[in-house]
Amino acid sequence: MNPFRSLSEYETFVYTLPQRYSTIHRSTLVVVRRGDGVAVIHGEIEFPQGVRLAVREKLSFSRTIGQIEGYGYEVWRNQELLYWYDSQPHPHTPELQSTHPHHKHIPPDIKHNRIPAPGLSFTQPNLLFLIEEIEREVLGD
Repeated sequence: MNPFRSLSEYETFVYTLPQRYSTIHRSTLVVVRRGDGVAVIHGEIEFPQGVRLAVREKLSFSRTIGQIEGYGYEVWRNQELLYWYDSQPHPHTPELQSTHPHHKHIPPDIKHNRIPAPGLSFTQPNLLFLIEEIEREVLGD
């Protein structure tokens, strides 16, 4: 299944994530259609150890293939924000140009400390990458 072939396939992809990953304790992700071929996804995916992934995506599905128009992903452990990704362009930051506009905010100065994010895309689902990163780097599985 290519979840970016249609909005209905992306909905199925989103709603079946807990069946694909045993580390997902609960998902509150909701796909909200905003017209023909346009949707937003919001909610959280909860993992062990108080870890959760907050998700915001804006999607469009045209005649060809789906595309993420914008996103924000935050990874939390209980009340501590560990890091986040966003697609806000920073065209004048040379160290981010390799993955422009995709980047990750990391401590210590999480708002201003940004690094490239080669695993993210506008033309592929990002949720698989994010879940696997959490399993590997945050949960230690």
